[in-house]
Amino acid sequence: MNYILGVDGGNTKTIALVARLDGTIVGVGRSGCGDIYGVSSPDLAVTNTIEAVSAALNMAEIQKEALAAGCFSMAGADWREDFELLQRAFVGYGAQVTVVNDAMGALRAGSPDGTGVAVACGTGAATGARSAQGLIWHSSFWQEPQGAQELGRKTLRMIYRAELGVEPPTTLTAPVLDYFEKKTVEDLLRLFTARTVAHPAGTVVAKLVRILLDEANNGDAAARRIVETHGAALGDYALAAARQVKIENTPFALILAGGVFRHSGRLLADALINRVHTTSPQARPIFSRFEPVIGALLLALEAVDIIVTEPLLERLNAHLPPAVLFET
Repeated sequence: MNYILGVDGGNTKTIALVARLDGTIVGVGRSGCGDIYGVSSPDLAVTNTIEAVSAALNMAEIQKEALAAGCFSMAGADWREDFELLQRAFVGYGAQVTVVNDAMGALRAGSPDGTGVAVACGTGAATGARSAQGLIWHSSFWQEPQGAQELGRKTLRMIYRAELGVEPPTTLTAPVLDYFEKKTVEDLLRLFTARTVAHPAGTVVAKLVRILLDEANNGDAAARRIVETHGAALGDYALAAARQVKIENTPFALILAGGVFRHSGRLLADALINRVHTTSPQARPIFSRFEPVIGALLLALEAVDIIVTEPLLERLNAHLPPAVLFET
């Protein structure tokens, strides 16, 4: 048993990685939604997850019996019965199998010691925290401010309101019309509301976040207001997580993870950090160097008592799969 497995199961995709015990990644797999709340049945989410795992095992040219440990960092691992379901479903994918909420995988991927608070903002959003004493909390269904899908919907609402004169004109309008190949805002509204047309999926709406962040970065007042308000709301939940594990007034690591935070503009991140610093001025912002699935790999390594060192992290980094694997 010289291999470990790390899985990040999300709403739009599931990523599985197989690595040797020294951190060398040798297998990669990707499939669809792994969130048991995000598809028609939990069985489908499990099937999608095992599809990604099987692809990673095939690339590594090993059977699951060669896995010393497997860690499944899953959106939808929220209630006790969810953990029990997933734990049963993944029996055998490691001599030791661990299931955690996906926020905890993001935390481990970015935190030097696995403690602190993580805010993962991708298609959706998740917040998780862990103290040095082992207290753990994740937002799950407590989470109100979400990720790119919500920001995309806010972008559309702002464009509609600006068209009616309820809000001032916004530079969001032109690039969003171009994106959907529409000539007028009325055409855009019809695309999303008329009963006789196929409405764009939520994943398409999520892609508007790049336009929103671009225009906010360029100074558009409406876009900036959306981004700053959303960042502050995410910061409120980061503080709530810190309180839940009793680290609010300590110099904890504040991990920012997920695709939305990889935008070149810092407005969203700065709004979040500023809100956290109102009551936790010693919090140390860290932009995660790794995707959340690496956090699952690290948790799997630690489950078999392997100490995560900088050389091991460098080896993981050197063998990361192409960035396109993680794109939504």
